[in-house]
Amino acid sequence: MSAEQLEEKLRLVHCSIKTYPDFPKQGILYRDIIPILKDPKAFVAVIDLFEDHLRKKSAQTELILGLDARGFLFGPALAQRLGIGFVPIRKKGKLPGKVYSMSYSLEYGEAEIEMQTDAVQPQQKVVLIDDLLATGGTLGAACNLLKQAGAEILECLVVVELKDLNGIKKLNCVPLYSLVQF
Repeated sequence: MSAEQLEEKLRLVHCSIKTYPDFPKQGILYRDIIPILKDPKAFVAVIDLFEDHLRKKSAQTELILGLDARGFLFGPALAQRLGIGFVPIRKKGKLPGKVYSMSYSLEYGEAEIEMQTDAVQPQQKVVLIDDLLATGGTLGAACNLLKQAGAEILECLVVVELKDLNGIKKLNCVPLYSLVQF
């Protein structure tokens, strides 16, 4: 992809993100990716950008893992493009069989994510994907979950990064690639 095509696709993605002030509470600027899903050109641009990035930077990726629930929107399409598998990381209690589990703190309490124990092989080269990185709690927990499983995490991908919240710190030095930063 040429630099011009890259810029055009990034502009489309950025312009497709809608901002809602004071949601879900006063003082929060909510960045909504739903307009990307409504616009086939914007959605394809997201997948194109992630595919281009991974083919250049992490061509050895063997598996894409998506976080519940919005990582499920982008992850399977990206995995299909790359000709590799997709695995969901779910909220507690949503997966059958044996699971790895990881608890983490949120600004309003505790949460837990899970992944089936046979979903990832030790030393398998994986990439995590989600829609947004804010405080980093969920994505950081997913990194810890994958380390528990013995996977080699190449990087994390997000559509939107809220830089002021410094969520990248919770990724424990796992590289992050974000399409749009606020």
